[in-house]
Amino acid sequence: MSKQTIHHTGAPAPIGPYSPAVVVGDLVFTSGQIAMDPSSGRLIEGDAAAQTDQIMRNLRVLLEASGASFGKVVKTTIFLVDLADFATVNETYGKYFTATPPARSTVQVSALPKGARVEIEAIAHLGA
Repeated sequence: MSKQTIHHTGAPAPIGPYSPAVVVGDLVFTSGQIAMDPSSGRLIEGDAAAQTDQIMRNLRVLLEASGASFGKVVKTTIFLVDLADFATVNETYGKYFTATPPARSTVQVSALPKGARVEIEAIAHLGA
């Protein structure tokens, strides 16, 4: 089965040796996204809601560049530095999944790259 890497100028460049997204068969796997501004390459300022909104915009670009959309996402994982941000992240995250939301895990971690408060990764299905 072939593997296609996805890069897009509308999404942040990787900050390490990884691909922003990979398509294998009819599945899209995104790398974890933090709230990087694609044009400056810097972490945006703001609280967990602002960071989640930027992350979701970055994920949208990668999903669309892969031929998917939020409606095709089947699983996400959210990493939070502080579980006290759980409700705030839920509120912002939920605005992007207007139909049936995907399966999801949320975990608290001790730290994230660049001092981010939130990181989100997604798996989408390209089939009908």
